[in-house]
Amino acid sequence: MKLSNNFTKTTKDFPKDETSLNAQLLIKAGFIDKLMAGVYTMLPLGYRVYKKIEQIIREEMNALGGQEMYMPTIQPKANWDLTGRWDEMDVLFKMNLSDVKRQVALGPTHEEVVSPLVKKYINSYKDLPFSVYHIQNKFRNEKRAKSGILRGREFMMKDLYSFHESQNDLDKYYEQVSVAYENVFKRVGIGNETYKTYASGGTFSKYSHEFQTLTDAGEDYIYICDKCRVAINKEILADQKNKCPECGNSELREEKAVEVGNIFKLGNKFSAPFELQYTDESGEKKDVIMGCYGIGLQRLMGTVVEVCNDENSIIWPESVAPFKVHLISIKKNNEAEMIYNDLVESGVEVLYDDREDVGVGAKFADADLIGCPIRLVVSEKTLKEKSVEFKRRDSEEVRNIKIDEIIKEIK
Repeated sequence: MKLSNNFTKTTKDFPKDETSLNAQLLIKAGFIDKLMAGVYTMLPLGYRVYKKIEQIIREEMNALGGQEMYMPTIQPKANWDLTGRWDEMDVLFKMNLSDVKRQVALGPTHEEVVSPLVKKYINSYKDLPFSVYHIQNKFRNEKRAKSGILRGREFMMKDLYSFHESQNDLDKYYEQVSVAYENVFKRVGIGNETYKTYASGGTFSKYSHEFQTLTDAGEDYIYICDKCRVAINKEILADQKNKCPECGNSELREEKAVEVGNIFKLGNKFSAPFELQYTDESGEKKDVIMGCYGIGLQRLMGTVVEVCNDENSIIWPESVAPFKVHLISIKKNNEAEMIYNDLVESGVEVLYDDREDVGVGAKFADADLIGCPIRLVVSEKTLKEKSVEFKRRDSEEVRNIKIDEIIKEIK
């Protein structure tokens, strides 16, 4: 992609109406645009990052045997009445259909959709277990949207739902999902800062689990056991008597963190209201046992920004960077164009700053703002040595490499 063709621009100053670092950096660097509080547009650069995060999540869910589908946003009030959540959930967007006197909700989650859906296809224990997921926009009427894209009113979320004939089967799958989540957070570049965190399990299990990433931008406090590399959240700290639930260690350290994912054993909380049942081997009808597993994609993207940055701006992990290489031409567009074409033909993702009306300092500043892993500079000085200047975004080292060795060096 050539920067001269990109319709958006970086800005010199942070947006005045944003206090969160993730939104400040993403807006300044031209990744997102704020439409209103809690609602953001994904601009071309930001959407590339989003799609890479989405694909990582998709690959891990597919590896679990999850079947991808897509469920509607508009959900009938009757389904929410059955579960008792129409009046209980205070962030529910409610609206009336224009052609009939009927209320609907804009989905903040999809238990009220997936349960009656699956009921149409489940009869026998032979139909179990299985899991389905989708990646879809959610709506939550937050009273005070804040923290940039960490807490929005409209956002994309991955929901995985699993269906089982026994608690034991759910327990086994639950642990597999836990490992898959750890894989996701490692692959997007925040694995070292992310902890599996014990949380309240509600009615059907002693614990649920959150995945919490250490950052000052977090809204939560977690208490980490360095022996087990797990944590407990503030909600259950007293219940656990300030001890690790795995090893009993009482030397827990407090850290601020943001939740980037959660996994939950639902039991029959949502199967029972919809009479989602199966017939067991003896011919007896039983409720299907369910689990649910969520990751907010913009929240995950914002968390990566909160963790991976320096005084200049974002440092994208290579796995989710909008481009691997940021190529800069300093009045040598013809030569840089040849290098750009060679890289693209070799399958390297390149953002090429070919702008002729922008100074060298501004080009370098934009490269730091955008945060691609590798910066290449083509100039008269480097070309005399048949080289380009090579610098990694997360390093201060600058060196020259020969033009005919660029692809080998990058790959």
